[in-house]
Amino acid sequence: MFEIYLKNLVQVLEKIECTDVAKTIAPNYGVDRVVVMVREVKKAGGKIVWVGNGGSAAIASHSAADYFRTGNIKTQCFSDAPLLTCMSNDFGYSDVFSKPIELYAEPQDVLVAISSSGRSANILNSVKAARDKECAIVTLSGFDVENPLRKSGDINFYVPCSEYGHVELVHGVLCHSFLDLFMQSIRNKEVK
Repeated sequence: MFEIYLKNLVQVLEKIECTDVAKTIAPNYGVDRVVVMVREVKKAGGKIVWVGNGGSAAIASHSAADYFRTGNIKTQCFSDAPLLTCMSNDFGYSDVFSKPIELYAEPQDVLVAISSSGRSANILNSVKAARDKECAIVTLSGFDVENPLRKSGDINFYVPCSEYGHVELVHGVLCHSFLDLFMQSIRNKEVK
Protein backbone atom coordinates (compact mmCIF):
# COMPACT_ATOMS: atom_id res chain seq x y z
CA MET A 1 0.00 0.00 0.00
CA PHE A 2 2.78 2.45 0.87
CA GLU A 3 4.45 1.89 -2.51
CA ILE A 4 1.19 2.80 -4.25
CA TYR A 5 0.83 5.91 -2.05
CA LEU A 6 4.35 7.05 -2.94
CA LYS A 7 3.83 6.27 -6.62
CA ASN A 8 0.63 8.35 -6.61
CA LEU A 9 2.45 11.21 -4.86
CA VAL A 10 5.21 11.19 -7.47
CA GLN A 11 2.59 11.27 -10.22
CA VAL A 12 0.94 14.29 -8.58
CA LEU A 13 4.32 16.05 -8.31
CA GLU A 14 4.90 15.44 -12.01
CA LYS A 15 1.51 16.96 -12.90
CA ILE A 16 1.91 20.34 -11.16
CA GLU A 17 0.53 23.10 -13.38
CA CYS A 18 1.70 26.69 -13.33
CA THR A 19 0.30 29.90 -14.79
CA ASP A 20 1.17 33.55 -14.70
CA VAL A 21 -1.34 36.33 -15.26
CA ALA A 22 -1.66 35.54 -18.97
CA LYS A 23 -0.75 31.95 -19.79
CA THR A 24 0.35 28.50 -18.78
CA ILE A 25 4.06 28.28 -18.04
CA ALA A 26 6.37 25.38 -17.20
CA PRO A 27 6.46 24.72 -13.43
CA ASN A 28 10.27 25.00 -13.36
CA TYR A 29 9.99 28.45 -14.98
CA GLY A 30 7.36 29.42 -12.40
CA VAL A 31 9.63 28.30 -9.55
CA ASP A 32 12.50 30.30 -11.07
CA ARG A 33 10.26 33.38 -11.20
CA VAL A 34 9.30 32.95 -7.54
CA VAL A 35 12.99 32.66 -6.63
CA VAL A 36 13.52 36.00 -8.40
CA MET A 37 10.59 37.46 -6.41
CA VAL A 38 12.21 36.23 -3.18
CA ARG A 39 15.53 37.78 -4.21
CA GLU A 40 13.83 41.08 -5.08
CA VAL A 41 11.79 41.24 -1.86
CA LYS A 42 14.94 40.66 0.19
CA LYS A 43 16.91 43.27 -1.77
CA ALA A 44 14.09 45.84 -1.36
CA GLY A 45 13.81 45.17 2.38
CA GLY A 46 10.26 43.93 1.92
CA LYS A 47 8.65 40.90 3.45
CA ILE A 48 6.89 37.72 2.45
CA VAL A 49 3.36 37.51 3.87
CA TRP A 50 1.95 33.98 4.29
CA VAL A 51 -1.71 32.98 4.63
CA GLY A 52 -3.52 29.65 4.77
CA ASN A 53 -6.21 27.73 6.68
CA GLY A 54 -5.80 24.46 8.58
CA GLY A 55 -2.98 22.40 7.07
CA SER A 56 -2.21 25.29 4.73
CA ALA A 57 -1.81 27.56 7.77
CA ALA A 58 0.75 25.10 9.13
CA ILE A 59 2.63 25.22 5.81
CA ALA A 60 2.45 29.03 5.86
CA SER A 61 3.73 29.25 9.44
CA HIS A 62 6.50 26.71 8.85
CA SER A 63 7.58 28.52 5.67
CA ALA A 64 7.60 31.93 7.37
CA ALA A 65 9.94 30.56 10.05
CA ASP A 66 12.22 28.90 7.48
CA TYR A 67 12.48 31.96 5.26
CA PHE A 68 13.31 34.14 8.27
CA ARG A 69 15.81 31.71 9.81
CA THR A 70 17.49 30.33 6.70
CA GLY A 71 17.00 33.11 4.17
CA ASN A 72 17.27 36.05 6.57
CA ILE A 73 14.13 37.44 4.92
CA LYS A 74 11.44 39.43 6.69
CA THR A 75 8.28 37.34 6.95
CA GLN A 76 4.81 37.70 8.37
CA CYS A 77 2.31 34.89 8.90
CA PHE A 78 -1.21 35.83 9.92
CA SER A 79 -2.12 32.45 11.47
CA ASP A 80 -1.48 33.52 15.08
CA ALA A 81 -4.51 32.47 17.19
CA PRO A 82 -5.08 35.83 18.96
CA LEU A 83 -4.93 37.72 15.67
CA LEU A 84 -7.23 35.19 13.95
CA THR A 85 -9.83 35.31 16.69
CA CYS A 86 -9.69 39.10 16.95
CA MET A 87 -10.01 39.67 13.20
CA SER A 88 -12.75 37.05 12.76
CA ASN A 89 -14.70 38.44 15.72
CA ASP A 90 -14.41 42.07 14.61
CA PHE A 91 -14.51 41.73 10.81
CA GLY A 92 -15.74 38.20 10.04
CA TYR A 93 -13.73 35.16 9.05
CA SER A 94 -13.80 36.06 5.36
CA ASP A 95 -11.61 39.10 6.16
CA VAL A 96 -9.37 37.50 8.78
CA PHE A 97 -6.31 37.91 6.51
CA SER A 98 -7.31 40.87 4.32
CA LYS A 99 -7.57 43.31 7.25
CA PRO A 100 -3.98 42.68 8.49
CA ILE A 101 -2.74 42.83 4.89
CA GLU A 102 -4.41 46.21 4.46
CA LEU A 103 -2.43 47.47 7.46
CA TYR A 104 0.94 45.68 7.09
CA ALA A 105 1.52 45.03 3.39
CA GLU A 106 3.62 47.34 1.26
CA PRO A 107 4.23 47.41 -2.51
CA GLN A 108 7.63 45.67 -2.25
CA ASP A 109 6.08 42.67 -0.44
CA VAL A 110 5.05 39.26 -1.76
CA LEU A 111 1.91 37.42 -0.62
CA VAL A 112 1.98 33.63 -0.70
CA ALA A 113 -1.65 32.44 -0.53
CA ILE A 114 -2.09 28.72 0.13
CA SER A 115 -5.44 26.92 -0.15
CA SER A 116 -5.98 23.27 -1.03
CA SER A 117 -9.46 24.01 -2.39
CA GLY A 118 -8.60 27.39 -3.86
CA ARG A 119 -12.08 28.52 -2.83
CA SER A 120 -11.63 29.87 0.71
CA ALA A 121 -13.16 33.34 0.86
CA ASN A 122 -10.57 34.60 3.33
CA ILE A 123 -7.69 33.54 1.06
CA LEU A 124 -9.34 35.07 -2.01
CA ASN A 125 -9.95 38.30 -0.06
CA SER A 126 -6.30 38.32 1.04
CA VAL A 127 -5.25 38.23 -2.61
CA LYS A 128 -7.53 41.17 -3.40
CA ALA A 129 -6.12 43.14 -0.45
CA ALA A 130 -2.54 42.36 -1.53
CA ARG A 131 -3.35 43.37 -5.09
CA ASP A 132 -4.77 46.66 -3.80
CA LYS A 133 -1.47 47.21 -1.94
CA GLU A 134 0.46 46.44 -5.17
CA CYS A 135 2.16 43.35 -3.75
CA ALA A 136 3.39 40.48 -5.92
CA ILE A 137 1.23 37.38 -5.40
CA VAL A 138 2.05 33.67 -5.51
CA THR A 139 -0.80 31.17 -5.12
CA LEU A 140 -0.79 27.47 -4.33
CA SER A 141 -4.02 25.54 -4.77
CA GLY A 142 -5.40 22.13 -5.67
CA PHE A 143 -8.61 20.14 -6.05
CA ASP A 144 -10.92 21.59 -8.70
CA VAL A 145 -9.28 22.80 -11.90
CA GLU A 146 -11.75 25.71 -11.93
CA ASN A 147 -10.90 26.99 -8.44
CA PRO A 148 -10.73 30.81 -8.43
CA LEU A 149 -7.39 31.08 -6.59
CA ARG A 150 -5.68 29.21 -9.41
CA LYS A 151 -5.63 32.24 -11.71
CA SER A 152 -5.55 35.11 -9.21
CA GLY A 153 -1.82 35.55 -8.59
CA ASP A 154 1.17 36.70 -10.57
CA ILE A 155 2.45 33.11 -10.38
CA ASN A 156 0.01 30.28 -9.62
CA PHE A 157 0.80 26.67 -8.81
CA TYR A 158 -2.06 24.20 -9.12
CA VAL A 159 -1.90 20.59 -7.88
CA PRO A 160 -4.37 18.47 -9.88
CA CYS A 161 -5.42 16.19 -7.04
CA SER A 162 -8.36 15.95 -4.66
CA GLU A 163 -6.52 14.32 -1.74
CA TYR A 164 -5.62 16.80 1.00
CA GLY A 165 -2.46 14.95 1.97
CA HIS A 166 -0.99 14.96 -1.50
CA VAL A 167 -1.95 18.57 -2.19
CA GLU A 168 -0.48 19.75 1.12
CA LEU A 169 2.72 17.72 0.63
CA VAL A 170 3.23 19.20 -2.83
CA HIS A 171 2.58 22.71 -1.50
CA GLY A 172 5.22 22.07 1.16
CA VAL A 173 7.67 20.86 -1.49
CA LEU A 174 7.06 24.00 -3.54
CA CYS A 175 7.62 26.32 -0.57
CA HIS A 176 10.84 24.51 0.32
CA SER A 177 12.01 24.57 -3.29
CA PHE A 178 11.59 28.35 -3.55
CA LEU A 179 13.79 28.85 -0.48
CA ASP A 180 16.31 26.11 -1.27
CA LEU A 181 16.85 27.41 -4.80
CA PHE A 182 17.09 31.00 -3.51
CA MET A 183 19.80 29.92 -1.05
CA GLN A 184 21.56 27.95 -3.79
CA SER A 185 21.60 31.07 -6.01
CA ILE A 186 23.22 33.04 -3.17
CA ARG A 187 25.87 30.35 -2.67
CA ASN A 188 26.56 30.22 -6.41
CA LYS A 189 27.13 33.99 -6.51
CA GLU A 190 29.52 33.75 -3.56
CA VAL A 191 31.56 31.08 -5.37
CA LYS A 192 31.85 33.01 -8.64
